[in-house]
Amino acid sequence: MSTHFSRADLNLDAVAEVERISEWLRQQVHHTLRRYGAVVGISGGVDSSVVLALCTRAFGPGRVLGVLLPEQESSPESAPLAHQLAAQFEVETVTEDISGALAGAGCYARRDEAIRRVVPAYGPGWGAKIALAGDVLEQATLNVFRLVVTDPDGVEHGQRLPVKEFAQIVGASNFKQRLRMSMLYYHAELRNYAVVGTAQKNEHELGFFVKHGDGGVDLQPLAHLYKTQVYQLAQALNIPDAIQARTPTTDTYPGGQTQEEFFYRLPFGLLDAIWLGHERGVAPAEVAAALEVTVEQVERVVRDIESKRRATAYLRAPALNLLG
Repeated sequence: MSTHFSRADLNLDAVAEVERISEWLRQQVHHTLRRYGAVVGISGGVDSSVVLALCTRAFGPGRVLGVLLPEQESSPESAPLAHQLAAQFEVETVTEDISGALAGAGCYARRDEAIRRVVPAYGPGWGAKIALAGDVLEQATLNVFRLVVTDPDGVEHGQRLPVKEFAQIVGASNFKQRLRMSMLYYHAELRNYAVVGTAQKNEHELGFFVKHGDGGVDLQPLAHLYKTQVYQLAQALNIPDAIQARTPTTDTYPGGQTQEEFFYRLPFGLLDAIWLGHERGVAPAEVAAALEVTVEQVERVVRDIESKRRATAYLRAPALNLLG
């Protein structure tokens, strides 16, 4: 029997979902966690913007703090958009530049040391990023990361990353997320507030977060929503158009990169629809027909989703304890 699957199956009653999440936030923060309000790290991206707006619905703007956490490699767009958002929702902000702390921890130096072992010419004036190779729709490739550097003349050079260098670049770069979270908890503890996370389902389920970094929060109000559904909430909450139109980025590497090229390898709208069909048990042929792609492409995306979920299960696991 046909399920009549379509992209429209991702559509929410966004207004009702806003109210449902807001009430959940009130219950969890006030009654479970026994905190007075919420701290949210805001970056000018749609996820953190939606979370900030939801928190103002739940607690009122006077019980929400927006924290900007720039560092020397942050996108210049982030701070102005975050301030615009906070002004619209009448939320107090604090800015904590974490560049010095990152330098002191060796974030930049350790990362650059590994990059130079792959590209000896890399230095001041260069950009760098890591990305997964290939388009998951077009070819069945393993999740193998490549280093892409941009020289001062704007020319890109890319090559496969050896395991040791990949691990050092990622480990050093993850200081950023972990230091940001430390700063959020400082401000939360000053006020007896909860730290509210911003990860949606794509990030949480596929492991696009740093353990004890942006994954180390008190509660995650968006983890059940696909990225495309977060945009539906953004419209219902009247998030500024400039934020809704902004291309999602990692804002981690000095070369600048989109989340799609770094990790997902296809547009969110297509990824989310294929994933939803898979979760509902819709036949790949029906999903393919509804989305105007091939059955092989649907199956390839599903394999990639399941591969990422398996490989990142440890990120979602609680600390292991020996029970006596």
